[in-house]
Amino acid sequence: MAISVHTNASALTALQNLNKTNDELGQVQNRVNTGLKISTAKDNAAIWSIAQGQRADIGALAAVQMSLDRAKSISQVAMTAGESVSDLLVQLKEKVVTAQDPSLDTASRNAVNSDYKSILRQITQVVQNSTFDGANILDNSIPAGIKFLANADANAYITLSAKNLTLGNGAPGSIITMTVASSIGTVTLATAILSQLNSSIVNVNQALGDMGSQAKQIENHNAFVSKLTDVLTAGVGNLVDADLAKESARLQALQVQQQLGVQSLSIANEAPQVILQLFRGGG
Repeated sequence: MAISVHTNASALTALQNLNKTNDELGQVQNRVNTGLKISTAKDNAAIWSIAQGQRADIGALAAVQMSLDRAKSISQVAMTAGESVSDLLVQLKEKVVTAQDPSLDTASRNAVNSDYKSILRQITQVVQNSTFDGANILDNSIPAGIKFLANADANAYITLSAKNLTLGNGAPGSIITMTVASSIGTVTLATAILSQLNSSIVNVNQALGDMGSQAKQIENHNAFVSKLTDVLTAGVGNLVDADLAKESARLQALQVQQQLGVQSLSIANEAPQVILQLFRGGG
């Protein structure tokens, strides 16, 4: 290699190697700082794009879980209210059967009838208060039920059906067939009400069974969405997360290389000083 004061090839080579080491060191430091081996599209465009798509799905699934959590809460409130109505209907049967006793005097019959009407009012109060976040599926305010998100594309739903437990309807097929103005003030009235009450008890229990099945479906699907979110999150991690143990070892190695590179560049820069020795006079 020629010795020249214009071109120091060794220094240029040492500088290139040092710059390369510094670039690699910067990349490793970024991985250590962020915990990601791919944090931008520049690192790996294909994998970054896949990871971003999965992150979008994870965010959408979070919205699905929020919707299902709301569905779960609404169903729990409705189930609790429905069970209370069922218990009140059981109490009503005692009153209705008592009212069929022909030996009751007028005062006793009036007292039983008063209790009957009081329980009917309690049923109305329970139904009216079975609301969560403005939604009540028992008071006939949402006859079509409520749809909740079931997937990240928002094109599949889980429906929570409405069950009309209000009084005062009296139409065939109603869940509770007694009207709000019904009475058991006579044996004849009580006998007619007993038939309606028995049908109402069967209807309410069937409605509770349906609500229970739907609530179970919602819970199961919510658990599936939670597991799916965890799997997708782990998948994104497999794609972009840095192996910090490996990066730590790499960081130390590059730091040593950087120090050696600086020393090599320093030595290479001193090489032209040899030329001065060539031109020194003897003596």
